[in-house]
Amino acid sequence: MSEQTIQPDSHLPQQQNFPPTPPSEPATDLAKMSSNSTTTSSSRLGTSSSEQHKHIWVITGPAGCGKTSVAEFLESTYSLPYLEGDTFHTPENVKKMAAGQPLTDADRWDWLILLREEALKALSTPTTSGVIVTCSALKRKYRDVMRVAAYHHPHVRVHFVFLKASESVLMDRVRARQNHYMKDYMVRSQFESLEAPTREEGDVLSVDASGSSAEVQRLALGVVDKVMQADA
Repeated sequence: MSEQTIQPDSHLPQQQNFPPTPPSEPATDLAKMSSNSTTTSSSRLGTSSSEQHKHIWVITGPAGCGKTSVAEFLESTYSLPYLEGDTFHTPENVKKMAAGQPLTDADRWDWLILLREEALKALSTPTTSGVIVTCSALKRKYRDVMRVAAYHHPHVRVHFVFLKASESVLMDRVRARQNHYMKDYMVRSQFESLEAPTREEGDVLSVDASGSSAEVQRLALGVVDKVMQADA
């Protein structure tokens, strides 16, 4: 895996004005299908270059990596709105996952577009500087769908906080869960689908998620805080 995991005292590379990558098919068609809602969001958010950047923080990684824990910690630390991605799945998607059936790309497109539009809607409040979204975003084309949020909003920045840990560590964590639709055998499926971010994806911040919940929260806070300070 070629991306660099960021430790708390590491120097964060200078933030790039990373141009969103055009989504792979069929995400491109679906992005076009949602253009009306994106345009509507654009009129609410405005596009003045003098405005302070607004940030969409997408907390990503396979099941068991600690997405919810990190998102809730960032929510309380920064007082930002938080969208739990799982709650936006259709009942059909939840039923499939509960039955141990991996979701297909077709199952995910509308869900990803909904998350993107809800994130933009959350940013439409003038006093809101950012929003936190949890989404596994295992494949680059899934991340590309979220990147579309910045297409018509020059002052919006999309960032992915990628929580990285070994399959065995995440398997143990998921096995310890109770009353959750994601089962341990789904971790294997997610690792088979995982397209780990590379350096080419300059909007991805990798965090070592193999430690305790508090340690992972601290590392995630460190990378987010550096970006926030650079933008202040």
